[in-house]
Amino acid sequence: MVEKFRAELRSLKGEVVEMGDLALDMLQRAVKALETRDVGAVKSFDRDKKRLADQDHEIEQECLRLIALYQPVAKDLRTIATALKMNTYLYRIGRYGKDIAILVPDLADAPVSSDCLDGIPVMADLVIGMVTDALTAFEREDLSVIDDILAREEEVDALRYDVLRESLASMVDDPGRITWCTDCIMIARYLERCGDHACKIAEKVHYMVTGERVEIR
Repeated sequence: MVEKFRAELRSLKGEVVEMGDLALDMLQRAVKALETRDVGAVKSFDRDKKRLADQDHEIEQECLRLIALYQPVAKDLRTIATALKMNTYLYRIGRYGKDIAILVPDLADAPVSSDCLDGIPVMADLVIGMVTDALTAFEREDLSVIDDILAREEEVDALRYDVLRESLASMVDDPGRITWCTDCIMIARYLERCGDHACKIAEKVHYMVTGERVEIR
């Protein structure tokens, strides 16, 4: 019974990491499409979102099944609880990827000043790194890879405000750019929220590994 539970717990963690990989892929592809103004690259996002939602449901059901069947305690229970919470955060990260993709056609031919968009790829790189490291910490139970996640989150926040300032200045300079600049502001906000979710994952992983609750943000 114990060995069977251990195998199923490992399988659950693998499913969570797989969901995280999909969410990250959606975010990366959306940002890449934005950078290259590639409208065609965003056509698969509805299918990806459906797949992400299916994974969300399956992982939730598996977590509840393991709790009901094995009644785990201590670290085993914390691991399942962490998987259950990560499920929600990863779904939202993938959904933000889709939200960014939705804006790509509007921005494909937009005369947005480069200053408005310059900070977005930098933000995206930071956020993708944060989520990747949070997943690695969960998979390997290694907290060292998320030691600096707060510093990276603060950098993401600063970049978001840079995008906001540049966008507002561009709108004042040319009111015809209001819609496009608003899209840039929204994209920066989506990326900031993804960074927030990475921090929440890091908090849960810390609790899973140590049994101690921390608040990163």
